[in-house]
Amino acid sequence: IECVPNFSEGRNIDTINALAEAKNITDFNIDVLKQNGLISGKDRIKILGRGELSKAVNVTAHAFSETAKKAIEEKGGVATVIE
Repeated sequence: IECVPNFSEGRNIDTINALAEAKNITDFNIDVLKQNGLISGKDRIKILGRGELSKAVNVTAHAFSETAKKAIEEKGGVATVIE
């Protein structure tokens, strides 16, 4: 688990990709991340850019690194910031 300033947890897109491949998930939000053990409680999560995506995914999180947002959008997905 990576600690990201102002956020409880950071998750890289390689982790999102692994879950997308294993469970055929294309839409990730806080509930999906919790149900699959990627975050706990009321964590504020930032998606980070390490790794690659093999398909389009839509991700809703509290923040995205520039690299993660670009990787998601380049595959045809959407990065949505929770206000």
